[in-house]
Parts: sequence; structure tokens; C-alpha cells
Amino acid sequence: MKNGILVPALLLVFGSQAYAQKKWVEIPKGSYTIVQNQGGQTLGYSPNSGVKIIHVDGLAFKDLNKNGILDTYEDWRKPVAERAKDLASKMTVEQIAGLMLYSRHQSIPAQEVGMFTGTYNGKPFSKSGVKSSDLSDQQIAFLTKDNLRHVLMTSVESPIVAATWNNNIQALVEGIGMGIPSNNSSDPRNGANKNAEYNAGSGGSISQWPEELGLAATFDPAITEQFGSIAAKEYRAIGITTALSPQIDLATEPRWNRFVGTFGEDPKLATDMARAYVDGFQTSPKAIDSYEGWGNQSVNAMVKHWPSGGPEEGGRDAHFAYGKFAVYPGNNFEMHLKTFLEGAFKLNGKTKKASAVMPYYTISYNQDTKNGENVGNGFSKYIVTDLLRNKYGYDGVVCTDWLITANEGATPDVFSGKSWGVEKMTIAERHYKVMMAGVDQFGGNNDIIPVLEAYQMGAKEHGEPFMRNRFEKSAVRLLLNIFRVGLFENSYLDPNETKAIVGKPEFMKAGYEAQLKSIVMIKNHNKTLPIQKGKTVYVPKRITPAGINFFGQPSPEKIEYPVNLDLIKKYYTVTEDPSKADFALVFIKSPMSGGYSKADRDAGGNGYLPISLQLKDYTAVDARAKSIAAGDPVVDPTITNRSYLNKTSKSNSYPDLNTILETKKAMNGKPVIVAVNISNPMVFGEFEKEVDGIVGEFGVQVEALLDIISGKTEPSGLLPLQMPINMSTVEKQFEDVPHDMIPYQDANGNVYDFGFGLNWKGTIKDARTVKYSVKK
Repeated sequence: MKNGILVPALLLVFGSQAYAQKKWVEIPKGSYTIVQNQGGQTLGYSPNSGVKIIHVDGLAFKDLNKNGILDTYEDWRKPVAERAKDLASKMTVEQIAGLMLYSRHQSIPAQEVGMFTGTYNGKPFSKSGVKSSDLSDQQIAFLTKDNLRHVLMTSVESPIVAATWNNNIQALVEGIGMGIPSNNSSDPRNGANKNAEYNAGSGGSISQWPEELGLAATFDPAITEQFGSIAAKEYRAIGITTALSPQIDLATEPRWNRFVGTFGEDPKLATDMARAYVDGFQTSPKAIDSYEGWGNQSVNAMVKHWPSGGPEEGGRDAHFAYGKFAVYPGNNFEMHLKTFLEGAFKLNGKTKKASAVMPYYTISYNQDTKNGENVGNGFSKYIVTDLLRNKYGYDGVVCTDWLITANEGATPDVFSGKSWGVEKMTIAERHYKVMMAGVDQFGGNNDIIPVLEAYQMGAKEHGEPFMRNRFEKSAVRLLLNIFRVGLFENSYLDPNETKAIVGKPEFMKAGYEAQLKSIVMIKNHNKTLPIQKGKTVYVPKRITPAGINFFGQPSPEKIEYPVNLDLIKKYYTVTEDPSKADFALVFIKSPMSGGYSKADRDAGGNGYLPISLQLKDYTAVDARAKSIAAGDPVVDPTITNRSYLNKTSKSNSYPDLNTILETKKAMNGKPVIVAVNISNPMVFGEFEKEVDGIVGEFGVQVEALLDIISGKTEPSGLLPLQMPINMSTVEKQFEDVPHDMIPYQDANGNVYDFGFGLNWKGTIKDARTVKYSVKK
């Protein structure tokens, strides 16, 4: 030890001359140690992992496989492609099989109830006595027994807990096998709504931005790139090196429940946004030459969902068997590839293209022109190899969506496995089919056994050398994404730095400004808005009927204030008496309805119901008499027509309409403003004439909305979607075609079309509306 720095024994033997040649220093950091190479890479390792530092040419390197020599994959001076190939060649089949796994959802600490539970020494977290940052029994098992190295993080107790948990997981995997680090990932976690399903990991101490559809509503790709750059810094600070985003499906089907997670329906806008988002995440502040344009602050972007999950028939989502088919009545398959080919795969930055791609669950119905096969995209050799890899030259990681190799539920509405098109295969056979389709990784699978069984199937059919080569090909792709973000050099975090980075004021300010720019003023009759601060407002409670949540679990009726009134009180005086109010502010959400009914099936129907975009009940008199696609050989073999013609969808959103109309009456001519949380296109004709103002938002903080309503900030957002005149135009539009509905025209003569929005002067016409104008 010299001045607190560890000095290798070799230098002590050869004295000051050798010491002068030393180009590295070691700095103990508690649970891990940092090694700084002069003019080279900074290393991090855990003294408890068994990994030693070896020295070559006066520089320090990690001996990850503990063989006492510097292997090519351990040499940070060499190009990452060379290192990945070297390591893949040294790995066992079992190690590669583990690399091909992608974990199920992991909350930190592990949940005690629900779908993704975990234990600590056999006990639930609350009774275990362990720290929140400790690894669960299940995590230790899949890291050591199954060789898994890709972990999906969801909710975290705090950024510091996440950073410490990351250090614990990295110390464990560093000391076993080839020392391959854990590539931790996340679904989007920077939303303003911390309770949303797709924001499960938001935590609360991270910058808050509008949903993807809200970023699209800014019509400004520079804002989206800024988001990616800031979110990447926050991700890296909590140990996340892969973003399972962006969702770049073209949302050409207005009823799809994942519409809000996209950049909308317009190919040009969505393509520009996709490119900006990926550039933001993958571009490191400082590129490293040997990383081939990447850096140790880069975050891999896994774009989804190839070749687009947008054109779901009837809007039914492929998380469920009732929504397994994507259809193309407009013969518009190629347009849906644009966000990938001209956006995510054609970046402005040095990383060149998104590092990973996720196919969607859907069967792209009748699009396999080579084999005539209708299987889920992750099982399709045509979709993955013939198109993505061979025709379009993509050689990054392809990872299945979660649980496609698992068995489906007992009925089409059960949230379970999603093995669409290969329902009768065994789990191992599905893994083999995925592998032979050209896919590298199995999302939502912690279990190595079916991957090894698939390997044996391939060895039996094609021979051991063929299958070994097939495994190594995927291993190289997967390892590249770990090398390029610097994890092999240093995967450890300083929790104090984490605390300083995540949610830092300048990041929060940027997110809030983006929220403001995403809000769309849709109606402003007689210039009712803005309404100055200090006025008295009536905010009615919102009724949410009992129903079923995304995972099929029952949810009780709720009657509650839609927002925290204390936030409203920062701007206005709040009253419960409409007669004392200067104006009313009604909060509603886009209409919600299902697309399948077990009760209808039990009564002898086919089970399929219309998905409605209106607040009232809806009867589908204009629906197709014959569905384009149908078929479930396991749970629904008799259904050959999924039409819902003349069936009625019972609305879960009718209380919102009643509240608007009751408020209008109670206000006795005084202004009524409606704030809509928009997740899909909706029919405004049911209430637009009854209200004075409508403001649309795509996941923002209440304060941002009130900054617009009060006039503190002028609205500038534009609609990234069409608002239909009625449900008839929704039924007659084609699932795969954008901008093909008749949009609603309001009492002021404004048409709620793509690109429409108001500011205080009137309809917005600027460089954005010119750039993204749609010729009709």
C-alpha cells in the first residue's frame, strides 16, 4: 500500500524504475475496486469475486476466466467484434444457452404477491431480514444454475437500492464462469404517470416525460433525442444498459390498446421520432474507438415490434389469443417497416443502428410469401431471417417478446403464454423453431432446460458442428451488446453518484418542458382559455366502474377525485358547489372496452365483441361480416369467423359522459373545460358541443396541464393521430393504413385531424405542420 493505493508485488521487487513505467492506479471503493489505466479504460472489479488484475505493457486488465493470461476478450484495447468472437468460441453450450435467456420481470425488492413474486432464504422480503438490494433466491438460481445474464428490472425501491443491487449482481456473475456481466434492462420508466403498467419501474425519483405518443405530439424529434440522452444517463446510473424501447409500431389501428406507447400513425413523424429516440439512448457523451462508436454511457435500444404490431384485426391485442392476428386489408405491409429501415436502422449517430429488435406476438397474416406459414413473428423464419436479416441486412440481436414459448391460457382472454401459430408444439420444440427462425434470445424465460433440449434437436437434425456454429452466432451478437456499453471493463456503480444523477433538477426541468410542449388544446370556444389563476373551480369526482385490468384480474368500482386537489389549489380556489365556481374542470380518459367476452362464448357466440372508441355503448352495425383471420387449434378450434357484426360493446366509460353532461347542467352556462388523458383516438361528437374547452394530454403531471389552462404557458402540441367522426368510420378504415378515417369537425369548424392543435391565436400553422403535412 502506498498513499492508499495498492501496489503490485512485481513493482516492489523491481523498484522505482518499474514503478515509473506503471500506467495504472487502484482505488478501493468499498465493495468494489476501481483501476484507472492512464490513457486507457477504467476497470471495476469485486475483490470478493476471485477475479485478479493482470498487467501487460504497464496496463491493467481483468482476468475474468482466472487462467492467468490475457485473453483476447479481456483486452480492452481490441475491437469489440474481435473480443465477442473470441469469448463465444470459448464458451460452453450451457453458457451460451444461458446467455440466450432473458429473465421475467424482477422488482427490487421482490414482490410478495402477484405474478412476479420472489423469496429470500425461502421467506418473503418483509420477513427475511435482508436488505432491499440483496438478490432474491430466484435471481441467484437463474444467474448461477441457468447461466442467465440478461435481467429485466421493473419497480425499484430507490435509485440507490437499484445501484447497490446492481453491484451485488455484478459481483456474483463476475466470479463465475467466464465473468460475463449482467446486462440489466428496463421497459420505459420515465413517464409522468407512475402507476401505469408500462411504467412499473418509474420509482418516483427519475425525470418525468410524456408517453411516447406525447413525445410525438411535440412534432419535434430534437425533444425526443434529448429525452433519450437524459434517460440514458439515468438508466446507467441505476445499472440499466438496455432499454426495451422504443415502441416504433405504426399505430394505424385506432382501437389497439398499445397506441399510446407508439409515436402515432404517421410514417414520416414516427420514423423521425424512432431515429431520434435510439440516437439519444445509444450515443455516449464520449465514444470509445475500440467500442466501434459506442461508449460506457451508451444504452442499447431494443426497438419493438418487428415488423409492426400496429395492424391488429379489430384492435384486439396479441397479448391474448383473441388478438393474435395482424392483418393487411390495405396491402400496406411495407409501409410498416419504414420506422425500422429508415429510422431505427439509419441513425445519425456513430452507433449506426438499434442494437436489438423484438418481433411482436402477432401472426402477420398471409405475409409469408415464401413458405405460406402463419405463425407468430418470433417463430417465422420468413419474417426474421428472409426479411429482417437477409433482405434488409440487420445483424443485431433479435429477442422474442415475453413468454412466446409458453402454453396459452384455457380461454382466449387469459393472460398466459403466447405461442401463436405453434400452439400444439412442445415448449422445447417452440424454442427450436424460434432458434431456427434466426432469433437469438428468449424473452421472459429463466429456464435453460428447453434451450438445451432445442440444441439437441438441432444437433440430431443437422449435426453437432452446425448447431454449435448456430449457438456461437447468437452468442457473438449478444456479447457485442455487453461489450459495447463497457460492462466487461466496469459494471459497478457509486451509489452517491447515482443519487446525484437520477432525477437531477436539470433533467426534471427538461422533462417538464417536454410535457408542456406535448399538451394539445383541441377546443377553445370564444377564447374561454386561458383562465387566470385565483378563480374558483369545480372538479367533479370520477367514477370508474368495476372491470378487468390488463392482466385479467378484477378491479373494483372507484369513485374518487381524478387528481390531487392540493395541486389544483396551487392555481385555483376549489369548491364542491358548482354554483360557487367560476368554471368547471372535468377530467376524463380515452374510452375503454374489451374485445372478447367469455360470457358471449358460453352463451353460444364466438366470444368476440367490438372495441369502442366512444363513451356510450356501441353496436357494430358497420363491422365486417367475415373476419380476415381466425383460428385457435387448442382453446377455440371451432371458431372460423371472428366477426362481431351487430354485437354491442358495453362501455366502461359511460360515467365520464354522464359527468360531463351533469356538470354542464350544474354550471348553468358557466364554462366547462374537459381535460382528456388520450391513449387512443376517440369520438368527441358525444360531448364536444356541450363544453367550452378541451385540452388533450398524453401522460403529464397535473401542474403541466394547469400551466396551460391558466395561461402560464401557451399550448403548442399537435394531434399525432386522427379523431374519428364516429364509429362507422373506425369500422370502415383498414387496420394497416394511416390517416384513413373521416375526422371529427367541431362546432367552431375545426377538424380534429392529424397535425391539428390550437394556441391562443387559433389553429397552429408553423414549420412542423408544413414538414409533417399529410396530402389527402
